[in-house]
Amino acid sequence: MPTVRELANAVRILAIDAIQKANSGHPGMPLGMADIATVLWRDFLKHDPMNPKWPDRDRFILSNGHGSMLQYAILHLTGYDLTISDIKQFRQLHSKTPGHPEYGCVHGVEATTGPLGQGLANAVGMALSEKILAAQFNRPEFNIVDHYTYAFVGDGCLMEGISHEVCSLAGTHKLGKLVIFWDDNGISIDGHTEGWFTDDVAMRFDAYNWHVVKNVDAYDAAALKKAITEARNVKDKPSIICCKTIIGFGAPNVCGLHDCHGSPLGPTEVAATRKKLNWPYPPFVIPEDIYAAWDARPAGKKHTATWQQLFNRYKEKHPQLALEFSRRIAGNLPVEWEQHSNAYVEKTSTQNASIATRKASQDCLENYAPLLPELCGGSADLTSSNLTNWSGSVDITKNDSTGNYLRYGVREFGMFAIMNGIALHGGFIPYGGTFLVFSDYGRNAIRLAAMMQKRSIFVLSHDSIGLGEDGPTHQPIEQLASLRLIPGLRVWRPCDAAETAVAWKCAIEQRNAPTCLILTRQKLPAQQRNLHTLAEIKRGGYILKDSDGHPDCILIATGSEVDLAMKAMDKLRELGRKVRVVSMPSVDEFAKQDETYREYVLPKSIPFRVAIEAGVPDTWYKYVGNHGQVIGIQHFGESAPEQELFKTMGFTVEHVVKVVMEVTHPGVNINVHKLY
Repeated sequence: MPTVRELANAVRILAIDAIQKANSGHPGMPLGMADIATVLWRDFLKHDPMNPKWPDRDRFILSNGHGSMLQYAILHLTGYDLTISDIKQFRQLHSKTPGHPEYGCVHGVEATTGPLGQGLANAVGMALSEKILAAQFNRPEFNIVDHYTYAFVGDGCLMEGISHEVCSLAGTHKLGKLVIFWDDNGISIDGHTEGWFTDDVAMRFDAYNWHVVKNVDAYDAAALKKAITEARNVKDKPSIICCKTIIGFGAPNVCGLHDCHGSPLGPTEVAATRKKLNWPYPPFVIPEDIYAAWDARPAGKKHTATWQQLFNRYKEKHPQLALEFSRRIAGNLPVEWEQHSNAYVEKTSTQNASIATRKASQDCLENYAPLLPELCGGSADLTSSNLTNWSGSVDITKNDSTGNYLRYGVREFGMFAIMNGIALHGGFIPYGGTFLVFSDYGRNAIRLAAMMQKRSIFVLSHDSIGLGEDGPTHQPIEQLASLRLIPGLRVWRPCDAAETAVAWKCAIEQRNAPTCLILTRQKLPAQQRNLHTLAEIKRGGYILKDSDGHPDCILIATGSEVDLAMKAMDKLRELGRKVRVVSMPSVDEFAKQDETYREYVLPKSIPFRVAIEAGVPDTWYKYVGNHGQVIGIQHFGESAPEQELFKTMGFTVEHVVKVVMEVTHPGVNINVHKLY
């Protein structure tokens, strides 16, 4: 039987061979952490390579994702659908083995990692999910949700500020089934970390209310087993195992140096490492006894069979709970959803009262959430401002996880990344709120949600200068355009209750993409629609009101500026102008529509267009073209009441009329005051 070191060396050699073949990659971490991974995956991790998505598997997250070849080597050796040919294609075009782990490329990779600290945050979200799901579905003698979340983290992960946000919250929630392994090697890209990372990590995590296992020799299998067993036995605290490692372990001339962090070892050092590790085999050749010892398929089959037997008995004892659990894990919506949500959308179209879209969003939760127990909400300490709670919201606390609402505290980045972990885990649709201007804090987590195509819903209120007196620090100018630039992200900026209801409905139904809901602080009037225009809201852009006869000009607006466009239309009609108003609550959704529909809404035969939005104008020129104009904001805001701000910055009927007249009468000097 091969020793732990021999099994770990198989991981090391596969990693350095693949990195050398690619002439690119990070060998230091796989060499340094291979023994830890070997002990964890062979002796503790509950998983099934042949059934990689079964619900009660343990989750493993490689937060220090630059060491991806460590994970790819283990997935190959344990029997996942990752061949030696795939290993040889490391970092190559369209391979299953990209430079950093990517969710969806290969089973066994539970999250896209690499931006340091976010994998750790995802792991916190997964551990929270396990605890909440267990509280909601487990019954005496039926622990159908009972698994651990493990994460590897490096010095870089712990230097990133997000690690503080999420680890603090993890300690508060007593996540006893979360275990992280710190790769304590004292090296980062720039060299020895003693010049920039001198934290007492053990003391830091003790202050977070974590269980801390100090100074574990990463090359002593018995010590590693003891540390993991100790961590698993602590039920009321997450655990950090501080593993003393050597970067590049086994590479005789570069181990312990930053030189091996992010560069291939080179043929000479690879050969020296083979000799040092007593590995006489050619590149990419693994002996059969090593393969046999690593093969996790027989044990995995037993794990899933045991769980399935338990779940079958659970179905007999608790049939309705079993059906609901299966539905939620599959990510399906209730059969009543379509009829229920359509009815609510239609109901909102009959409302005439002015309402802030943040309040309309809360009304959506009141109507949608009772049918969707999988909605797991929260806010970054702004619940009363974002209005992300509803009458059925119940706080999830450290002592009671049966609820549906998380108080994230002032942790925007942490919240977004934890939400991604909750979405990745399954069984929930996470949503979380903050101000739009603070989306910058968590932008990279929004980006990764889009990359992973996960259903996280980001509720971003206080969407413009309309928040008034809080001033330019809190008034988003460039954020909305910036979010629209993220590929695959759905961004909705509704103008009233009906558009908000559609936006929420689309976000919930969008299984393979995250959504940002951009909402106002101030009240907005309801717009009048017929059933046809109501049905077209979901297409992202539609004709809200048309002119009698062929239009001279098209006004395109979103959110709070839609009502301004409608009022300007009325004035322009008095002046003999034929104007079409297009509401475009979701630019990206409109862009996905077929060309026939887009031409119907914005025909090329009407070149005179004006877009109106209280933010940077740059992204609108694709719609207004060379003959159009954009009424936007090209500087930061001011501290003043909203009415004064909108007037000062040109968001008035008078200014819109002036711009339209200039667009439709190029070269003619228009004295707009004579028009009134």
